[in-house]
Amino acid sequence: MRIIPGTTLKYSEQIRNNAFSAISPVLEATGGLTLSQLSKLTGIEGSTIQNWIKRGWVSSTIGKKYRQRQIIRIILINMLRGVMKLEDIARLMTYVNGDVEDSSDDIIDDVILYNILCRIIFDAEDNGAFEKESLKEVIDEAVRHSARDIKYGDDKLRKAMLIMILAYRSSYLKSEMESELKKTLI
Repeated sequence: MRIIPGTTLKYSEQIRNNAFSAISPVLEATGGLTLSQLSKLTGIEGSTIQNWIKRGWVSSTIGKKYRQRQIIRIILINMLRGVMKLEDIARLMTYVNGDVEDSSDDIIDDVILYNILCRIIFDAEDNGAFEKESLKEVIDEAVRHSARDIKYGDDKLRKAMLIMILAYRSSYLKSEMESELKKTLI
């Protein structure tokens, strides 16, 4: 079963170019997600999410609701944590978008970054394009296509996106390997 990266939601062709659109209607209707809703959406324990906030990897909540900025950052971290150390993910996110509490230093909005990453992942999966050079070409095209959404530092963004895509794919392959190992050794 294909899922939307970083979530527990099933993939559908309608969200291919805007993966966050599967989540945004709920946010608009409710004004944010509770910790238990966010935990169900991502498959992450609530205490883990709270720890990420305490460590400064995700901005603080307003009241008891998680807004778009927190949710997307949590999803992005969740996409990468299968093979990357959390500290490295935090450093990579800072490399792309600076201070977690300040959006004025962002190269690109986290939602746009997530949507681009998901589109690249879906396209790469469909075309079997997981060689580093193939991914670079797809990333270059995505960055050119999204130039109006990038505030500055498109080379920096390309480098970070390549790392993110490689980490996501590595995590997927690790999960597949573990599944096969489990079946083999039963």
